[in-house]
Amino acid sequence: MTFSVKRTLAIFQKDYKDISKNMYVSFTAIIPLFMALLYGSQGEMTIDMQYIVINMTLSLVAAFIQCSLIAEEKEKNTLRGLMLSPASTVEILAGKGLLTFITTIFIIAVSCLFIKYEPENVMVIAIAIVLSTLFYIGLGTFLGLMTKSVMEASVVIMPFFFLFTFSSYALLLAEKFPILRAVEYMPNTQLVELAREVQSGAGIVDVWTNLIVIMIWIIVIFALAYRIFKKRMMD
Repeated sequence: MTFSVKRTLAIFQKDYKDISKNMYVSFTAIIPLFMALLYGSQGEMTIDMQYIVINMTLSLVAAFIQCSLIAEEKEKNTLRGLMLSPASTVEILAGKGLLTFITTIFIIAVSCLFIKYEPENVMVIAIAIVLSTLFYIGLGTFLGLMTKSVMEASVVIMPFFFLFTFSSYALLLAEKFPILRAVEYMPNTQLVELAREVQSGAGIVDVWTNLIVIMIWIIVIFALAYRIFKKRMMD
């Protein structure tokens, strides 16, 4: 079956109508903007502070919105109908991820204006943020397939919100607790490390290892989401 842009956009439009009626999800999505305004009003910010806002956006918008969209489909028993429709698995996942992707990139862009974040190499940072967004969309898809309602999704996402927003600070205790060095390989930590290097003048050749690690996370999470999706389809 060939990929259909028409079916993908139809799913996108349906999700847009659904989320515009859900004030809880919509309000959660703009929380990072309030945080960006608050942080930005404090004057000059470090890279770590700026990326708290960016990683918060990725967790609260990319992961949570995607998780909520999938969970709402399950709660209303419409996901089964979508699975049995002519749309392929790739079209369904792409259609449901498109709204989340556009929303996330928009909020990150506006947040960067509020926190006055001006990277030395915009292209490299843009690539890293796009890849990171894809990972969080995959995470949201996976968690959404594992939950049964939007309320349950909002509870399940919270540990991941704290993990992927603030875990990079755990490295400060790495000397005392060596096991915490595993945090270095998490996608949010890789994004912050990449941003620091870019701000020091590094180019894409210098940060390719960070991008590869993030891409590995993307492959793993989407493989898990695809497997669960197929399992739900068979059920």
